[in-house]
Amino acid sequence: MTFPEKPQALPARAEFSSGPCPKRPGWSLEAVAAKAWLGRSHRASGPKAQLKQVIDLTAELLGVPAGFRVGIVPASDTGAFEMAMWSMLGAKPVDILAWESFGAGWATDATKQLKLDDCRVITAEYGELPDFAQVRAGTADVLFTQNGTTSGAKLPDLDWIPAEREGLVFSDATSAAFAQPIDWVKIDVLTFSWQKVMGGEGGHGVLVLSPRAVERLESYTPPRPLPKIFRMTKGGKLIEGIFKGETINTPSMLCVADALDALEWFAEIGGAEAVQARANANFGALQAWVDATAWVENLVAAPEARSNTSVCLKVVDPAVAALDDAGQKAFVKKMVTLLEKEGAALDVNGYRDAPAGLRIWCGATVDTADVEALIPWLDWAFAAAKSEMAAA
Repeated sequence: MTFPEKPQALPARAEFSSGPCPKRPGWSLEAVAAKAWLGRSHRASGPKAQLKQVIDLTAELLGVPAGFRVGIVPASDTGAFEMAMWSMLGAKPVDILAWESFGAGWATDATKQLKLDDCRVITAEYGELPDFAQVRAGTADVLFTQNGTTSGAKLPDLDWIPAEREGLVFSDATSAAFAQPIDWVKIDVLTFSWQKVMGGEGGHGVLVLSPRAVERLESYTPPRPLPKIFRMTKGGKLIEGIFKGETINTPSMLCVADALDALEWFAEIGGAEAVQARANANFGALQAWVDATAWVENLVAAPEARSNTSVCLKVVDPAVAALDDAGQKAFVKKMVTLLEKEGAALDVNGYRDAPAGLRIWCGATVDTADVEALIPWLDWAFAAAKSEMAAA
């Protein structure tokens, strides 16, 4: 069997995982450890001040409006979104939009665990978006993922949500926060995790609440038991300490220092606009190659709905597309194995529940030069895998 000639240059950093995502350029464990309050209680004055510093810098860089609360909570973005769902849903009808695995997970929790009476799930296939005209955006609570990490489809805008509304809007922005604009007028609950755009460590989530969300928490008692890590009120009042650095459970102060390191880098390079510009440049370089290459396409057909962070690609070469799902996944797995063996790309296989394809992280912690260096390796891996398939 004859493989095609390999490219000469490798990416300087071959990490393209969609979570945990690559560290920022120039990151070092030593620099993070020097900032960390290791071996200290998170309730001591120094560690507590650092937690508050992360909260304040997050709010500043994201442009969170005055009156909103920002808190650090347990269990990553999943924990943050679950806290909001279990504490607030049931007061109004609920519409959940699901077009990839995480949205589908929220729908399962709402229908099978919370067993909400008036709950509709509005779905779309991977790579597509639901019909927003079906959403009861003025009267119901609305839940969605702003950026579908496992499908590569993002919401182009929130124009379909009225500014004046009865329900709350819940945005799972785990792979959108910092990399995509946030329409705060249209959002009441926003969650994300440090391990996506920030390139931070896992295990901690961020929860942002609007004044309307706080009012819901203080006026509505859900008809279900709430575990301790979900409770945000006491005696009918918001536990304000959660949003001042008094975390519900013990955080990793090494992870907190790492998050601070990422946020300070964001500020150093120019804030949210510069962060978004880096992600856009990375996506632009990759998509330009996709547009010029016959064997691959973006899983998302509509350009305005294509993610600039978790970019999902499908192999459309006729010989591969003719294979069944298992065959296509095996072909992509071969590509991924070749790329990893050569040190050209790590962790770029599509999500396990998604259609067969590649998923390449293009967030701000990736350098555009590395995306450009990756591209010829993608062509090589495809040609090599196809050559092997033909010889089988």
